Amino acid sequence: MVSDQLAFRTPPLAPAWQRWLIYSPLARIVIFAAVAFAIGYAVHGVLASLGWFGKTVTPMQRALDILSVELSSSVIGYLVLVCGVERRSPRELSLRALPTYGLAWFAGGFLIFSTVVGVLWLCGSYHVLGVNAHVNWLPEVLVAGVSAGIGEEIITRGVLFRLIEEGLGTWWALAISALFFGGAHIFNPGATLWSSAAIAIEAGILLALVFHVTRTLWACIGLHAAWNITQGTIYGIPVSGGDVKGLLQSTRTGPDWLSGGIFGAEASVVALAVCTSVSVVLLMIALRRKSIVRPSWSRRVSAVYEATPTS
Repeated sequence: MVSDQLAFRTPPLAPAWQRWLIYSPLARIVIFAAVAFAIGYAVHGVLASLGWFGKTVTPMQRALDILSVELSSSVIGYLVLVCGVERRSPRELSLRALPTYGLAWFAGGFLIFSTVVGVLWLCGSYHVLGVNAHVNWLPEVLVAGVSAGIGEEIITRGVLFRLIEEGLGTWWALAISALFFGGAHIFNPGATLWSSAAIAIEAGILLALVFHVTRTLWACIGLHAAWNITQGTIYGIPVSGGDVKGLLQSTRTGPDWLSGGIFGAEASVVALAVCTSVSVVLLMIALRRKSIVRPSWSRRVSAVYEATPTS
């Protein structure tokens, strides 16, 4: 089953220096980061020279700026990693999975966050004040939905989780990628140690398990994009501390542990409970399939043992 889970295997005839400096999980993470940074820096420089990052640009133009930098750096960096270094087809980004896994998990993300909002409403925390029919929703969808969904999922699940799982196994990959994802939100407006821990558990672990079970980034991208769009663009709740104007004008009351405070509903125990419940279901699926990947050294020992002839 592990052979189906791991997208890449080091070429058996590769010399030792290539195994460490090119094909090891750490080396490939560094290669991706270097390429992505170089591409992002170059694209940002070109756009800045054209005045696209000035203070007078429109919200739509600023959204396209962010989208251009995020997607060019993450997508090109990932293609260089997969096609150039790993020398394989990026099947986890196959467009064939977009209308199935992508749309299915987009609907799932809408249902999950709508459940969170529904529970907050029943608890008397979420209140609708009116409808903002003239809200300029497209820039927010492009930034929080498309850009964050694709860029962050390629980095955190496509690179970090996948490569750490290949080296250290599934359990360590879940823990490290979740901590990275939570820590990446620590500098957001209104962020606290609690909000970062909540993001790590409810989103970091959930999205990593989605990738582990489906083995397609489109499932993670669909869920991530739907979560942000549903939270901000529809229900008018801050997305990871970012102030947004949604189709619904809303407010939340009650203690921060319930409402999530100024960071948004992601810092609420309701979101933590709902997402953890979904994560438990996904983990049960993984355990039932026996798809949990063991550390590389454990797999090598097993392979040697299985290859040893018995008398």
